[in-house]
Amino acid sequence: MTERKDDFSRLEISLPGCLENYRYFRSKLEPSTRLLVLVKANAYGHGAVEFASLMEDAGADYLAVAYPVEGIELRQAGIKSPIMVLTAGTDFFNEIIDNGLEPGIPNLSSLKALCAVLQERGVKDFPVHVKLDTGMHRLGFMTDEMAELIDFLSGTEAVKVKSVYSHLAAADDPEHDGFTLGQISLFKENADMLTAALGYKPLYHMLNSAGIERFPQYQFDMVRLGIGIYGVSAIPGNRLSPVASFKCKVLQVKALKAGDGTIGYARRGKIAPEGTVIATIPVGYADGVDRHLSCGKGYFTVNGQRVPTIGNICMDMCMLDVTGVDVKVGDTVTIFGDDPSISDLAAVLGTIPYEILTSVPRRIERVVIR
Repeated sequence: MTERKDDFSRLEISLPGCLENYRYFRSKLEPSTRLLVLVKANAYGHGAVEFASLMEDAGADYLAVAYPVEGIELRQAGIKSPIMVLTAGTDFFNEIIDNGLEPGIPNLSSLKALCAVLQERGVKDFPVHVKLDTGMHRLGFMTDEMAELIDFLSGTEAVKVKSVYSHLAAADDPEHDGFTLGQISLFKENADMLTAALGYKPLYHMLNSAGIERFPQYQFDMVRLGIGIYGVSAIPGNRLSPVASFKCKVLQVKALKAGDGTIGYARRGKIAPEGTVIATIPVGYADGVDRHLSCGKGYFTVNGQRVPTIGNICMDMCMLDVTGVDVKVGDTVTIFGDDPSISDLAAVLGTIPYEILTSVPRRIERVVIR
């Protein structure tokens, strides 16, 4: 990540915005509540190493990644914070141990496989995080599996349960608040059952970003902050500080006459009878600019003006209709940021902000704005 602001195409990361969001979520927590920040999927497209470093400096108690390779990357970059691996699998336990990562354990087969490796290496009390399934039905121990889990843990010294956690399926949707409260109740019941059997108290954590905003009374010992730190709120009208702004520069401007034909692949871009002025920019669907934004379905901004796409979005480029707008080569175009916001684009595409953010590839340079 650099600190230049003039890159050809770039994802600008606002440090002030990031810290403002961090303080907002921290303000909803008791002083004793720990804060885990999700930096999986390249920190939701923001740059994992750089963002992890920012969060470490800000005072985050824990970081979490999805896969072991993501945690290894952070360790190799010098990140010292505790790192939880949410989807540890069973193939990289030696690497997890060697890099001081802490695996999430969703089932007995994973736990047994890890303990076999730990025993072979003579390791005791290795930190693990036990996941409970309270209704998401993706990963985790069901209620009827708790007895077998407890029986196995009581017979091994290889691991120590650092935390017990579960995941809310619909914390952002008031329509499902009854289900959410049921998940929380079941989590507490099963976590307490495990704690009583262990004879010591692991950390409890249940709340995601939406949960922190809407159910702070159930923050337990720790919360997991994901999309919220990146500027997306679960509360309608609550506009967090945007952290990422995807920008690029105009490559070429063309004034086309009605007789010049069409624009782009499949000749989908039509020239107006009075002529059309287009600007070509150096980002396309390989950069996370979804093809469903083609042919005027999406807009970007240049010099404070909204300009629609024209023609099909290409792999590395797309064209904008800038007729009547003062635009020249080198002007900056905002793909998402203040306008359109990441939520605006998500609404047009019928998706969620997560998908758009994580679609921006590493070839787009991340630039920190301090």
